[in-house]
Amino acid sequence: MTEPTDYTPPKVWTWNKSGGGQFASINRPIAGPTHDRALPVGRHPLQLYSLGTPNGVKVTIMLEELLAAGHAGAEYDAWLINIGAGDQFGSGFVAINPNSKIPALVDHGGPAPIRVFESGSILLYLAEKFGAFLPEDLAGRTECLNWLFWQVGSAPYLGGGFGHFYAYAPHKIEYAIDRFAMEAKRQLDVLDRRLAESPYIAGDTYTIADMAIFPWYGGLAKGWLYGGAEFLSVQDYKHLQAWADRLLERPAVQRGRMVNRTFGEPSSQLRERHEASDFETKTQDKLGTAG
Repeated sequence: MTEPTDYTPPKVWTWNKSGGGQFASINRPIAGPTHDRALPVGRHPLQLYSLGTPNGVKVTIMLEELLAAGHAGAEYDAWLINIGAGDQFGSGFVAINPNSKIPALVDHGGPAPIRVFESGSILLYLAEKFGAFLPEDLAGRTECLNWLFWQVGSAPYLGGGFGHFYAYAPHKIEYAIDRFAMEAKRQLDVLDRRLAESPYIAGDTYTIADMAIFPWYGGLAKGWLYGGAEFLSVQDYKHLQAWADRLLERPAVQRGRMVNRTFGEPSSQLRERHEASDFETKTQDKLGTAG
């Protein structure tokens, strides 16, 4: 597809739905619900509404790590939100996340339900609730949060920037791809240099910083995102590769990557998760519904 000619912005922007590319059907310039739809509620206090995207995987890894560490109170129901079908614009979902983005969590374990939205906020909420995966000393906690917020601020350049223009945009625009490829590689270098100093992102201990960064940058390093691994020469980031491999050895990471997943091998897809036994009995290959 040829690159479009130079564009002169109008004085006032108007919404042209036909020009939105792959995600035009779910992107719009206004907030709020498009339809009435109540959210299901399972039997556990923690109710997660999500999809197995990098942002969603952060939280399911965290929940599975909490359970693996013996925090029985972290049992949860994970309900599938199909963002391609616009589930995130249902009235029930918008009530818990006005921004209409997955993941969103409701904690029914107290006197009144607590809504938690934005993946970084959910990780921090769970870490503080269970006293896990967040250092207690001021210096360690601060370093962990430095990297958590680094991920929150950086990933939009990777997904909405590089990923969009390289993989999804209706036109291949050299300037946009070059601009965001440069930034994606700079970020990969930031992580690679950091991981040359310590085995985990925040130091010697595995924390929510690793859980936040892994689905995006570990996924990119392992070739799962945007078909861009060769283009970005991800194999050159040796310390990042070793860190990603280290996390992939963790059973909780393996399970967390399966929850609310709707793509890949049927055996890797647990579209809803309500009990620990679901990993053995309710993946798509066991249900016989691979589509």
